[in-house]
Amino acid sequence: MYIKLKSIILPCQFQNTSVQLFPAREDMSTLEKFHLQISKLELYPKDSNVVEQLLYEMATKPIVHVAQKEGGTQLKLVIDYSDDLQALFKPMRFPREQQTLPNHFYFTDFERHVAEIATFHLDKLLGFRRAMPVTGRILNITSEIYQLAEGDLLKTFFISPVGNQCFHGRCSYYCDTGHAICGNPDTLEGSFAAFLPSKELAGRKVWRHPWRRSYHKRKKAQWENDSNYCSLVKEIAPYDKDRRLLDLMDMAILDFLSGNMDRHHYETFKLFGNDTFTLHLDHGRGFGRPYHDEISILTPLLQCCMISRNTLATLLKYHNGPQRLSTAMRQSLAKDPVAPVLWEPHLAALDRRVSLILQAVRDCLNRSQERIEDNETPQNKNHLQKHGVS
Repeated sequence: MYIKLKSIILPCQFQNTSVQLFPAREDMSTLEKFHLQISKLELYPKDSNVVEQLLYEMATKPIVHVAQKEGGTQLKLVIDYSDDLQALFKPMRFPREQQTLPNHFYFTDFERHVAEIATFHLDKLLGFRRAMPVTGRILNITSEIYQLAEGDLLKTFFISPVGNQCFHGRCSYYCDTGHAICGNPDTLEGSFAAFLPSKELAGRKVWRHPWRRSYHKRKKAQWENDSNYCSLVKEIAPYDKDRRLLDLMDMAILDFLSGNMDRHHYETFKLFGNDTFTLHLDHGRGFGRPYHDEISILTPLLQCCMISRNTLATLLKYHNGPQRLSTAMRQSLAKDPVAPVLWEPHLAALDRRVSLILQAVRDCLNRSQERIEDNETPQNKNHLQKHGVS
């Protein structure tokens, strides 16, 4: 079955082809078991028990080594556990109620650990399953970071004037004494994201996002000045066929719901070729402005007028109830060790933004000279009209 908006025909389902990254063993770690679930369509299957076990282990297992992750604009730590388990740690900087500073550009905004946790849950609830599992955890800076740190990272630890244990690491932004990460007095909350398979086992291709922002204080990107920009994108591989452009619509919807403007590149697994899902990575700059809806994040959808039937059905389900997206998120996040993860206004914003996405779809249908076409055209058209999307 297909949805046709404007002149693009979209397949609603794709074949789920699994490729084994390495031979199965009886003594595999939970992370390795998770890696074996990765398929051409998704990172993990629906209701995966391995995901729940992985979240539990990242939140509870003893930490054996800590090192700063190279690169990046802000502080991140690579956490090593026993049994080859690794996680990427992002520390808590601010209370959940603190919003993005009004004079900060999207590329200088502070990262929020709760945004990483919440976006994993949001990605799962939308049925994408393209984000790696993330859990919250409360650490003791002294015993679980300072005593395990080495080299340059170790040199950045200090005791604040009020007796709190602090450190700042080394990075492009906010890695100095004035922007240090501090405990209370040495207790620190953070997010722990599971690692992808090594690039030796499963190489990844990095793609420049077609709707990448300028990352400049004064310049605009081409798509911001050209309403026909999508027609140019469609002429370029891999956006001229298969599922890639459709997946970018899903990514735009995910980012719009969370308010994440920081989407400059994306990645795919090389072994699956071009006809595979896009990984949803790095969401730390989401959930910063609950009272503002950044419509420009939806530009791919607004310009291309494309959306998958599965994604549309999911949004309609949350819009019409009986369970709204905010309720589903609240229930899902309640399981996390650092719950409540999100400030309530962020949850309320999700429902408001679902309505805005559906309004964008409605506007596309109204603008289009094409009707919804497939083998069951009348039924599908009536279905959308029934739910107020045509």
